[in-house]
Amino acid sequence: MGLFDGLPVSRDKAYLREEIAKIDESWAAARFDSLPHVVRILTSKDREGEVQFLKEQSDVVEEVVDEVVHNYHSGFNKAIQNYSQILRLFSESTQSVGVLKVDLAEAKKRLSARSKQLHQLWYRSVTLRHIISLLDQIEGISKVPARIEKLIAEKQYYAAVQFHVQSMLMLEREGLQTVGALQDVRSELTKLRGVLFYKVLEDLHAHLYNKGEYSSAALSLQEMDDEVPTTTATVFSLSNSQSLSRRTRLLKGDNQFGNQGDGSYRTGSVDGSSSFDGVDEEGTLELHDEATSDGHTSVRINGDVKIVPHDMPTWLQYSTPDEFLEAIKKSDAPLHIKYLQTMVECLCMLRKVAAAGAIICQRLRPTIHEIITSKIKAHAELLNSSRSGIGQASRTATTGLHFMKGQLQSYQLPKQKRQNGISLSGTLLAVSPVSPVMAPAGKAQAAAKELLDSVLDAVVRIFENHVVVGELLESKSSVDMNTPKSMPTDVNRNTELEASQVTGGYSIGFSLTVLQSECQQLICEILRATPEAASADAAVQTARLANKVPSKDKRDGAEEGLTFAFRFTDATISMPNQGADLIRQGWSRKGPNVSQEGYGSAAILPEQGIYLAASVYRPVIQFTDKVASMLPKKYSQLGNDGLMVFVENFVKDHFLPTMFVDYRKGVQQAISSPAAFRPRAHAAASYTPSIEKGRPVLQGLLAIDFLAKEVLGWAQAMPKFAVDLVKYVQTFLERTYERCRTAYMEAVLEKQSYMLIGRHDIEQLMHLDPASTCLPNSFGQSNFETHASDSESLEVELQLSDLLLNLRPIKQDNLIRDDNKLILLASLSDSLEYVAESIERLGQTTFRSPNQVEESGKNHHQRTTSDASRDLASFADEYRKLAIDCLKVLRVEMQLETIFHMQEMTNREYMEDQDAEEPDDFIVSLTAQITRRDEEMAPFIAGTKQSYIFGGICSIAANASIKALADMKSINLFGVQQICRNTIALEQALAAIPSINSESVQQRLDHVRTYYELLNMPFEALLAFITEHEHLFTTTEYANLLKVQIPGREIPADALDRASQILYR
Repeated sequence: MGLFDGLPVSRDKAYLREEIAKIDESWAAARFDSLPHVVRILTSKDREGEVQFLKEQSDVVEEVVDEVVHNYHSGFNKAIQNYSQILRLFSESTQSVGVLKVDLAEAKKRLSARSKQLHQLWYRSVTLRHIISLLDQIEGISKVPARIEKLIAEKQYYAAVQFHVQSMLMLEREGLQTVGALQDVRSELTKLRGVLFYKVLEDLHAHLYNKGEYSSAALSLQEMDDEVPTTTATVFSLSNSQSLSRRTRLLKGDNQFGNQGDGSYRTGSVDGSSSFDGVDEEGTLELHDEATSDGHTSVRINGDVKIVPHDMPTWLQYSTPDEFLEAIKKSDAPLHIKYLQTMVECLCMLRKVAAAGAIICQRLRPTIHEIITSKIKAHAELLNSSRSGIGQASRTATTGLHFMKGQLQSYQLPKQKRQNGISLSGTLLAVSPVSPVMAPAGKAQAAAKELLDSVLDAVVRIFENHVVVGELLESKSSVDMNTPKSMPTDVNRNTELEASQVTGGYSIGFSLTVLQSECQQLICEILRATPEAASADAAVQTARLANKVPSKDKRDGAEEGLTFAFRFTDATISMPNQGADLIRQGWSRKGPNVSQEGYGSAAILPEQGIYLAASVYRPVIQFTDKVASMLPKKYSQLGNDGLMVFVENFVKDHFLPTMFVDYRKGVQQAISSPAAFRPRAHAAASYTPSIEKGRPVLQGLLAIDFLAKEVLGWAQAMPKFAVDLVKYVQTFLERTYERCRTAYMEAVLEKQSYMLIGRHDIEQLMHLDPASTCLPNSFGQSNFETHASDSESLEVELQLSDLLLNLRPIKQDNLIRDDNKLILLASLSDSLEYVAESIERLGQTTFRSPNQVEESGKNHHQRTTSDASRDLASFADEYRKLAIDCLKVLRVEMQLETIFHMQEMTNREYMEDQDAEEPDDFIVSLTAQITRRDEEMAPFIAGTKQSYIFGGICSIAANASIKALADMKSINLFGVQQICRNTIALEQALAAIPSINSESVQQRLDHVRTYYELLNMPFEALLAFITEHEHLFTTTEYANLLKVQIPGREIPADALDRASQILYR
């Protein structure tokens, strides 16, 4: 029964709950009907049992009721007592009130008798209290100047400004304006306002340029010092920094409190009412330099001590807590950013925003110039000390930076001398337009890049501070700029002009323009560039651009962006009268038109000149990316213009044309020199594939290869212009190829070997010739192909040999008799192959690196660079084809030379009368020529190519010797010995060539000797030999053995028929 669940039953009678739970719910119904229970009992068989059960349930209910009454009885009694006590107290109060009314009536009667005297006494007490308050305030204000000076001495500028602003507000009260004793205090506070402004501005200026106590550079060296608060500073660098746009926008939002659109400061919250406890009529302002036991700073205002939290920055420890301090406490910005915020807030409280902005603009350019110059001087001193051995510990700071060292190691000049003592460097330097110091991997490039990296890193750190300060100053003028204007025209211009006036002409755009202008001037000094706007007033243009914010509809136009002119004088800044007065007071260190000297970069750089543009390009890209990440959206277009555009335009309009002209002259000089295509006079004894160890590459082609590598080195340094530079290389390679083609034609013009390699049938057979496997294909690899079988290879050799033998008689005028031309062809072939391999490697390394794609149009850039790489590969293919043609000409020339000598076999009869002791004269001449040409070509060509050139002699000689028998009318046994002696001499000459397979030569010429020795056999023995070796020689060759007349040998009339029967079985 849920109705009885809440009954107060003790634990010892918990069984009652179970018993009462057994009672039917019908007993607890609101309208109880007893009739069913009576009928049930009367109709029950055990009436007494049913009655007894009801009695037991009744007892349980009564016991539960007793428990309830027992538990609630004491409460009922206490409630009755309380009600009785309350009634008694009400009765007594009524009596007391009655008595009080009577007493008040009597007091009223007595006071009404002397009301005038009481009013006079009250008025006098109020007056005295007010006089005492004024005296206290006057006493407190008289001590304010000394306290402010103390705070200034301790660099507690924000507390001093707070104290000054509150004191001036108190002096403006009606009661204190006429106090003559405060005129001196008022005058002194006015002077202190100027002092505070100069102190705050000087400290802000120092921190703007990272020279202050809380600058990021200083804090990075002292971050573990006790005075540094809990928030650590972040040190930014070009290699690792974060975007500031989100952070600066956050800081901008956090600090828009207590400021008005005109740059003034009002102590209070959003509604402009005062939020300081010490400026009410009765209040006093008092500052106590106290500290609590836990290190917190206490500030006493109107007798109340306020505790400054321990995590508050040290320069705010004596400041009165307000909204700005609360925002600083909650902010997670770096420490130097918080300090810049504090200084800007001080300027706003002093209402000196315009004056501060004007002076910052005035000092910006000379300060940046001084910083860059001092940095260069320090770098020069460090270099000098390291060279003299004084600063050994600082060497690591100036070493380790080698521009593109890994990618350009192959471009270093070979310092090793060749085996004959001739150095390559002098020859190559003679054609290069730049010295080794100025080369892509030279010391001047590395020094210029290191210097510019250091300077631009410092400029980026400075610009980070200017972004923070510029956004904070511009936020002070946001309210005034958003005020509706009466004239709807030129709204953008009016708002920009008013914002510029509020900030004294200072803005992020102006600072970026000046910073980039100074960096541009340094780059011009490094490049020795002549400014293009020498006659224009660059300072006026800089000032105009400083106040220009790109509009939304013009941000997409490249021609409408910020442009640069070279600077010679500082910018003339239009500033409010307040700022001009301050400058006239002498705070500025330099006038607006002070001419500036150079930066002194020549003391660091080994050389200066236009070719240092390559080392300037990458630091400027990194600088531009870093600046773009810092800029707010309002100035996002400025990050894409300026210094990067200047460098790109300079490279495109000046550097690339100059480089093309210089290198074109170098190429022309290299290929037009008389020694350009002259083989080495004192070459090494044997060929070596290493250029450093003496590979005899022609001087002209070696110089072209060096120049191409150097130009592609510039392409790697400036990937955006890689396609243009590759086109230059292609132009140089094309001119060189034409010159090589001319040299080749001069050697082979009107020669039979050159004409033969152009015939389609011979070209096809030479391609199928197994010897062609040593020739490189268009990919620079050996052309190893799997031929069908040895029989097919022999068939190709025989066909080619037959075609050449059919050209008999060979005339001497159709042969290249000048060995120097043959040596030139061999050297030209090897040199062309060397250049082709070099070009392929350059094409792969130049465009393989993924970081080459740095510009916005990545897909287009990748496509153009891949096209350029393919163009280089096509040039390599052309060079390799010409090299192969040279080898083919040399091979055919040696084969024709062999035919020319051996065709004399058909003009004589071998009817000798004695045993042969010496070979024939034409064989002696041929072998001498082979030996001489082999020795002369050996230093200029590889062994495999040498084997290709001389490898065709053996097959031609063997085939010519065998076919010569058909033209012989008669031969005797001594004649056979003479021919065998000729083959032995030829075999010895060919076997002496190291690259030729002597076993193959011996096998071929043994075949010739076997053929001629068959002439010594009787006819029957010859038939038996033919039967056993019917495939050793052809049918025609066997027939020629029977046709030739040999003294003493009898040949039957049917000899040819009998031999034919054997061969055609």
